[in-house]
Amino acid sequence: MEEHGSHHHSHGGHQHPPHDRPTAAIGQSAKVEGTWTCPMHPEVLRPGPGSCPKCGMALEPVLPTLDDGPSDELRDMTRRLWVSTALTVPVLVVAMSEMIPGAPLQHAVAPWLLLALQALLSTPVVLWGGWPFFVRGWDSLRERSANMFTLIALGVGVAWGYSVGAIVAFLVAPELFPSVYLGHGGLPHVYFEAAAVIVTLVLLGQVLELRARSGTSAALKSLLALAPKQAVRIAADGTESEVPLESIVRGDRVRVRPGERVPVDGAVLSGASAVDESMLSGEPLPVEKQPGDAVTGGTLNGRGTLVIEARAVGRDAMLSRIVSLVAEAQRTKAPIQRAADAVSAWFVPAVVAIAIGTFVVWMLVGPEPRFTYALVNAVAVLIVACPCALGLATPISIMVATGRGAHLGILFRDAAALERLARVDVLVLDKTGTLTEGKPRLVQIRPGEGLDEAGLLQRAASLEQASEHPLAGAVLRDASERGLTLSAPTEFEAVVGKGIRGSVDGERVAIGSLAFLAGEGVDVAAAPRGSDEGRGTIFVAVEGRFAGTLTLSDPIKATTPAALAMLRTEGLDIVMLTGDSRATAEAVARELGITRVEAEVLPADKLAVIRRLQGEGRVVGMVGDGVNDAPALAAADVGVAMGTGADIAMDTAGVTLVKGDLRSLARARALSRETVANVRQNLFFAFAYNALGVPIGAGILYPIFGWLLSPMIASAAMSLSSVSVIANSLRLSQKKRAAAA
Repeated sequence: MEEHGSHHHSHGGHQHPPHDRPTAAIGQSAKVEGTWTCPMHPEVLRPGPGSCPKCGMALEPVLPTLDDGPSDELRDMTRRLWVSTALTVPVLVVAMSEMIPGAPLQHAVAPWLLLALQALLSTPVVLWGGWPFFVRGWDSLRERSANMFTLIALGVGVAWGYSVGAIVAFLVAPELFPSVYLGHGGLPHVYFEAAAVIVTLVLLGQVLELRARSGTSAALKSLLALAPKQAVRIAADGTESEVPLESIVRGDRVRVRPGERVPVDGAVLSGASAVDESMLSGEPLPVEKQPGDAVTGGTLNGRGTLVIEARAVGRDAMLSRIVSLVAEAQRTKAPIQRAADAVSAWFVPAVVAIAIGTFVVWMLVGPEPRFTYALVNAVAVLIVACPCALGLATPISIMVATGRGAHLGILFRDAAALERLARVDVLVLDKTGTLTEGKPRLVQIRPGEGLDEAGLLQRAASLEQASEHPLAGAVLRDASERGLTLSAPTEFEAVVGKGIRGSVDGERVAIGSLAFLAGEGVDVAAAPRGSDEGRGTIFVAVEGRFAGTLTLSDPIKATTPAALAMLRTEGLDIVMLTGDSRATAEAVARELGITRVEAEVLPADKLAVIRRLQGEGRVVGMVGDGVNDAPALAAADVGVAMGTGADIAMDTAGVTLVKGDLRSLARARALSRETVANVRQNLFFAFAYNALGVPIGAGILYPIFGWLLSPMIASAAMSLSSVSVIANSLRLSQKKRAAAA
């Protein structure tokens, strides 16, 4: 049965943006498939996988393919994490027991056996679990680009190396160790547990980071999946065959069957159908397609059959260009790790210089055995400066805040999004699905003379039962909600591109455009000319007489006005950005008091608007819910997705509002501000600890008080610094609970 799609064609003069409008230029990230880049340094491009020479992070493909499986690095790091955790826990238990006088373990097991157990269990953690960090640390030195891996490799290597050396030296010449450096059972203090714990914590951070990064890859893959893998090609002799999408070239004729996705960008040669183009424009109303109209690959065909001519394929197709734009935008964000690396750039050399200075001074003026004092104090400096507290300062706060956010229906992808949300000063809002419900509803019934609303709707809905048009559902849904009893239509006929006609309870009923009704001999003089702005109107005739109109629209969400009031109170400028028609957009904007509207924009144009605002020095938040919003969500300083929208939007955005309620965004900003303050407090604790611990580790108090920082105290102090950071982060959680209450 042919669809009567076009009886909704004249929905308020709805103008869809042309598909051949040029998109924004695609940057370097779209160069060639098979190119790999660093997520933190997008200027680094390599022909294959490996590590970034600047920061040590694993490279990732510029553009993923659907064939890509789970990240090899994520699998590898996860395996290393589980094995390292299993080995580190007993090492930590043994080490902690030595710090507690009279602990049961000290009486049950010989001291030398406990020492051997620590060495045996920690060695595979350091040498196997931590091997990637040693490689990255070495690369950072070779490239003269100090980063967190430099400090990790140095601290872990020195801690484990000193511990092994101390055991060997003690076995050979025990007199080398002054009593201050001896512990349980008269054996030397060692740092095995510190080395193992650092490796395990860093592995945990890597696994969490890689999981977040795999989400951005999933976003691109979900976009790629919109294009079908096969297409029905029509040969010159008229025969049809199903071929892989890659084999379609410009000029080929392709058949698109009902319910299929359009395989390539092209133009309709024959057939008629309604096509869901919401991935492109965000518009929920399907668009009628007839010969000569343009269609876009990845959009969803309705009930009709189309024959199209391929005009753009492969990387030239709109969907591929959207993928490239999203990939490029994701990599232009500066991850929060860059701040840590900036600190490391001066912190690492400073710590190394202090450790070398400590060794030299003790060798020159220290008591005998000078070498032992010099070595142990230099090692103490490196251990005290190990980045446990510094490394925990941000992720622990983020972990607590994201957990609290989840209870509030707010999901944060990463630390960067949570941090930047507090600084957003302009909010760009998509219309469909964000401000509005995202699906058409019957909003007004205007019966003609001799009919009431129920009578008009009953006749129209009865006839629509036989229709396959997507908008028929809105009419039927309203009739069902009103409890109307519908009749089975007879003599139903769909006139492609115009409307439908048939009989309902013996009465002839016609539904469609004014031109269709006029062609049926109906006097349309009484019909309203034009329709309400931003709305679609269906014209109805009964027994050859004009009977009234049904107006469909995408209604504004009930929570939207209150949400906008809350966001304006936060001092945010509001911009509406939509692919929908200008008339529709401006009608919604007027109702909501939004003064700045950008309408009829394609995905690349949305991205250009975001870039323009950022060029003005604004910190931009973008809220959207559809495929067409993905490039803009990725490019914005903070992308916010509605949890009721498309998966691609949620995969691309940094923040997801689970219930699709904009009011949650105001709560998310408050959470962001308090979390940033908490992170700053944690960083202060971490740096204050290093500022005090490093000089003491170097032995600055020895000439005055005779105090030295023994390895045991250094390890305990390092643990306490981490505990202080964790405790402060948990305080954030309590504050959130109080706020929620």
